[in-house]
Amino acid sequence: MSGRRTAFEIYWEILVFCRTPQSFTAIINRCDLNSKTGQEYLRFLVEKGYIVEVAEGDRIRYVATERAGEYTALFSSLYRKLFDAPPRFKL
Repeated sequence: MSGRRTAFEIYWEILVFCRTPQSFTAIINRCDLNSKTGQEYLRFLVEKGYIVEVAEGDRIRYVATERAGEYTALFSSLYRKLFDAPPRFKL
């Protein structure tokens, strides 16, 4: 599959990347997002309980919750069935 990533692929990338705590800047750089869309994706994932904000001193880090594991597993399974390949970061 080529072309633009779907929102579902971007959610998967963010959730996989955030298995360990990550800064906002690291997320948007790794997932190739601009800050406005990055904020929108993170806000959605936080509201749905897939990511939590963790304060580390004066910094905020984002980390995926257990619930995120369910999404990434389901998405990976569906992606494999559709495209005969596992999902991967597009960078």
